[in-house]
Amino acid sequence: MSVRKRSQKTGLPPGTLVHVGEKRTEKVRVELFSYDETSFEEKDVHDLNEAFPHADRQGVTWINIHGVHDTNIIEAIGRQFNLHPLTLEDILNPNQRPKVEDFSGYLFVVLKMLYFVDKEIASEQVGLIIGRNYVISFQEDGADVFNPIREQIRTNKGRLRRMGADYLAYALIDSVVDNYFVVLENVSETVDLLEDAVTDNPAPRTLQTIHFLRRQLIMLRKSVWPLREVINHLQHEESEFIKENTRIYLRDVYDHTIQVIDSVETLRDTLSGMLDVYLSSVSNRLNQIMKVLTIIATIFMPLTFLAGVYGMNFKNMPELSKTWGYPAVLALMAGVAGCMVYYFKRKKWF
Repeated sequence: MSVRKRSQKTGLPPGTLVHVGEKRTEKVRVELFSYDETSFEEKDVHDLNEAFPHADRQGVTWINIHGVHDTNIIEAIGRQFNLHPLTLEDILNPNQRPKVEDFSGYLFVVLKMLYFVDKEIASEQVGLIIGRNYVISFQEDGADVFNPIREQIRTNKGRLRRMGADYLAYALIDSVVDNYFVVLENVSETVDLLEDAVTDNPAPRTLQTIHFLRRQLIMLRKSVWPLREVINHLQHEESEFIKENTRIYLRDVYDHTIQVIDSVETLRDTLSGMLDVYLSSVSNRLNQIMKVLTIIATIFMPLTFLAGVYGMNFKNMPELSKTWGYPAVLALMAGVAGCMVYYFKRKKWF
């Protein structure tokens, strides 16, 4: 995954609203869920003014923004909910490290959503604004793992519609973390196949795959490690936006995050060991080839010597005039070669 450039913000004052990331031309989609225990409303919002009144009603309002490239929409939401300019700046900058910030009137949480694109792990930033009775989520619109949350709201399954906005925020974070396991399962399957290839047929392509997976795991680790601190902060720090009964569920997400971290570290260690095995296999293979070539060269060295001696054609070489000279030299050469092969076999050199 390439690192997005931030050069366009160089020299600008803090809080300047500039979208940092891939240029997009599609229209930003705003999705609204407003619900309580007995009723719910769902719709796509074409005018933000339609969504704003819902945040002041009883129950919970979830405003999900698909796309953060339209600074006008982000600025309008900031004015309506009194969001700090630095919060808006972070929303527009998808290179943020997972973090949680406690502002007057809301909590701001940043986390990374991971998914697969063409057998490669991709990442997009998700920002959450957690208020007393509302949650605003910002997605880059590359992927979406929130469908189970939508379905729970529609069908009133589970406790989601009986709980507050903090529980909705927990559910969104939990969906993101659960998807990490899907990503890890795919990576783990690839590593298992790679392990067999390293021992059976260590080709140059195998080495490329090992390095590719190591880069992927580094990116995965950078996304997960800071998230542990975020969830730990949410479950332990006193905040008016997180109720006590929700902290129990956050503890469960924290456990899942630790499991993901352990899995990532295990896979990294496996790949490091696999790289050592690959290098050892290639080295052993080269040693075997050199061993065979050395044995062949050693056998032919005395034969070459004999051929060189009798190839000098001096006049006073008695063997040249003998009838049995040629077959005798051939027999001598065959005997020398046979003795050397017998000696090598006794030494178990081949």
